[in-house]
Amino acid sequence: MKRFIQRRVYFLFVFIVAHLVTLARTEIKDLVCEYQTNPIGIDVTYPRLSWKLISSDNNVMQTAYEIKVTDAKPSGKTIWRSGKIKSDQSVNVVYEGPELTSMQRVYWQVKVWDNDGKSSSWSDPATWEMGILNPEQWQASWITDTESHKQKKSMPSPYFRKEFDTSKKIESARIYVTSLGLYQLFLNGEKVSTDLFTPGWTSYNKRLQYQTYDVTSLIQSENALGAILGDGWYRGYIGWNDQRNYYGDRLALLLQLQINYTDGTSEQIISDSSWKTSNGPILFSDIYNGETYDARKAMHGWNSVAFDDSNWAQAQLYSHTKKNLVAQEGEPVKAIEEIRPIKLITTPKGETVFDLGQNMVGWARLKVKGERGSKITLQFAEVLDKAGNFYTDNLRKAKCTDVYILNGDGEEVYEPHFTFHGFRYVKIEGLKTPPTLDQITGIVIHSDMPKTGSFTCSEPLINQLQHNIQWGQKGNFLDVPTDCPQRDERLGWTGDAQVFSMTAAFNFNVAPFYTKWMKDLAADQLDNGRVPHVIPDVLKGDGGSTAWADAALIVPWTTYLVYGDKKILEEQYPSMKAWIGYMQERTGKDLLWTNDPHFGDWLAFATNRSDYPGATTDKDLIATAYFAHSTELLSKIASILGQANEAQSYAKLAKDIKQAFQGEFMTPSGRLVSHTQTAYALALMFKLLPEDLVPEAAAYLAEDVKKMGHLTTGFVGTPLLCMALSNYGYEDLAFLLLNRKKYPSWLYPVTQGATTIWERWDGQKPDGSFQNIGMNSFNHYAYGAIGEWLYRYVAGIDIDPANPGYKHILLAPHPGGGLTHAEAELESMYGKIKSAWQINKQEMQYEIIIPPNTTATVSFPQLTNDSLQLNGEQLPENLSEQLTTGHNRLTLGSGHYTFNYQMQTNE
Repeated sequence: MKRFIQRRVYFLFVFIVAHLVTLARTEIKDLVCEYQTNPIGIDVTYPRLSWKLISSDNNVMQTAYEIKVTDAKPSGKTIWRSGKIKSDQSVNVVYEGPELTSMQRVYWQVKVWDNDGKSSSWSDPATWEMGILNPEQWQASWITDTESHKQKKSMPSPYFRKEFDTSKKIESARIYVTSLGLYQLFLNGEKVSTDLFTPGWTSYNKRLQYQTYDVTSLIQSENALGAILGDGWYRGYIGWNDQRNYYGDRLALLLQLQINYTDGTSEQIISDSSWKTSNGPILFSDIYNGETYDARKAMHGWNSVAFDDSNWAQAQLYSHTKKNLVAQEGEPVKAIEEIRPIKLITTPKGETVFDLGQNMVGWARLKVKGERGSKITLQFAEVLDKAGNFYTDNLRKAKCTDVYILNGDGEEVYEPHFTFHGFRYVKIEGLKTPPTLDQITGIVIHSDMPKTGSFTCSEPLINQLQHNIQWGQKGNFLDVPTDCPQRDERLGWTGDAQVFSMTAAFNFNVAPFYTKWMKDLAADQLDNGRVPHVIPDVLKGDGGSTAWADAALIVPWTTYLVYGDKKILEEQYPSMKAWIGYMQERTGKDLLWTNDPHFGDWLAFATNRSDYPGATTDKDLIATAYFAHSTELLSKIASILGQANEAQSYAKLAKDIKQAFQGEFMTPSGRLVSHTQTAYALALMFKLLPEDLVPEAAAYLAEDVKKMGHLTTGFVGTPLLCMALSNYGYEDLAFLLLNRKKYPSWLYPVTQGATTIWERWDGQKPDGSFQNIGMNSFNHYAYGAIGEWLYRYVAGIDIDPANPGYKHILLAPHPGGGLTHAEAELESMYGKIKSAWQINKQEMQYEIIIPPNTTATVSFPQLTNDSLQLNGEQLPENLSEQLTTGHNRLTLGSGHYTFNYQMQTNE
């Protein structure tokens, strides 16, 4: 009997354990608040919370969730509990509890119920912490130095320091800090953060970011704060015509250290006139021109306790507003990776040059030994010229030069503080001994965006193209989406960002990046609705060009589609309406934009062929096309936001613009007055033509591509060209363009050794010479917008606009172009999506991953219905029935699937 009872107990135990495992089969991971993991110092009063479901089972969907928020770890006092909410939403769920106060820290957890009615366990706790929400709570004062503002050239960087004591046990310590100019911050000799180029670049006089840092572990009984300031974008050279001091002529620091003690008391250490200031070894620092550092002037221990600052001056108070302060929104810039040189070169001119093998953005770390006072000069370039010499003409006025003056005390290591360069090659001068390959290390910097996407295929040149696209994005997404990272420009050109926005969102998580940049676009937008060409605007209001200014709608719309982010639509809606209003004002009653200059199809291919008039597309046609497209987008956005009347009004306006477009730019046969690839790509992709004439227009486009044998598009037409061909039955021509290796093409720069995307199709000509030095960047991501087509069409990962954020995924691979396999992965807000196909003779294998809490519609190209297998076995009946419609597609829940089938032959 005893044995019987023991056996019953044992089986009961096994049953309970098995049942508990079943109940907890779905885990909750990757909790984020406003796209950040455990953020501190945010100022979104009702932040959005997201999480991912992790499960090894198929067809897992969330049917309900519950969120709890406490003032301490799970055992703390409950601030808000949502209760069980019947919803499948797990992305951007708004916190709906009591409004939080400045510097308040909360913990949150979530659990979910799946479609079997089973609940997960509570997730591990995550946190978020509020920043300083009211300007009046800034007790700190702006402080500045005494001399550096008096000159109209770069002066030595000012240093600031302050010592203070603590005598109690510390619960927490936070620094809230910003600057006019750039800052680096230290506490007790340690850098407070690895963030670079803080406080970032915004429309400074309207929006100035501050950062929040947890320094609890750095506080001691005796302490020293130290800061260095640099000119940066605020006061340095920016734009053209030797423009300096665009935002102001004074560098200044604002810092507030909040210390909370375990006994419930608190203390603040603030920037005020008690701080000391001096100059140090940074003699000159400028983003365009580089840095000069004299190591003989280094002040060892200047940011530590007991440093003798008796010769330092008192900091001066500076009257400047705090009302424009906002918490950090975008990802901070960081040093992401290091690159070692692949070879040392002695050029025909006798120059000593390091080749890093990759066009990159950042700087060179220098290791050197030598005599005190010796000067080492580093100069940076993207390319070598035809003869193999160091080439910097395309940098225009940017000197891109770092100078290091040796201390003479053994091996010295130097990295600049407030400058960056775009380069592959580093020329070194001043060495007294032969150089060694390990003297230089490339430090790669960019906004710290999580990488989300990858694409590979069977063609190595296309894989290199994808590499170049991603490196072009990394190099130019440095707090703002710059056009180029090397010459005297580096500005946030709206057109480049607009055409590349979807490709960017495949490669990296750019939601915070775009959120921040869009707010500056709205801030710098003129009262009449005109959008400046560059954001932040340092060209003094120049703007209003279509395709550029339309970033005001297209970038938020992309963010909404990719991340399901409705908030960015809400926040940017007034800006969007203002831009459409500006276009209405400029076009008048006929709705044709014919009065203003526009950039048009920037850098489109031009030819001297006698049988081809060139590829110049009428700028008025482009302007009117974008007017229609953006207005139609605004109608959709208004509908999403519940603005039904405005949605209807904008829909009618878009329809009227299309009719005006057809009357002005289209013949009765569907031929456009600008008979160019760009014109047809715009008309087809923006759906500007009568449906019965679409086939004719597509045929005109195809005819031109066949006639030329290559693309003729510029910045506007290039992103749309392959998709237009593919969508209207000419995918063979799209693949022809992709695979072309001669100029002009995407692969031509690859054959020339490019490691990033070029500004021009022929930045380096076949004979080794270069294009016009006035505008010839070798790191310019706009033409990299072909990446969107690689992900969406070739690999087959696409968005369902009715279910944004990849809640419902469209998987539709398109083999072609001689490729035998292609694979793309995308880390969405729900988890990993994978679409990978390979072909062996006529057999196709298609592997997909659909993350939990999503569904996908999967389309199979050239499918013979009776041949489709799943995981090596006959298709289950419930799936087989879906195929009987003849559409060759299935709707599937989450899971990992591998399909095999015989493709139809063309016979």
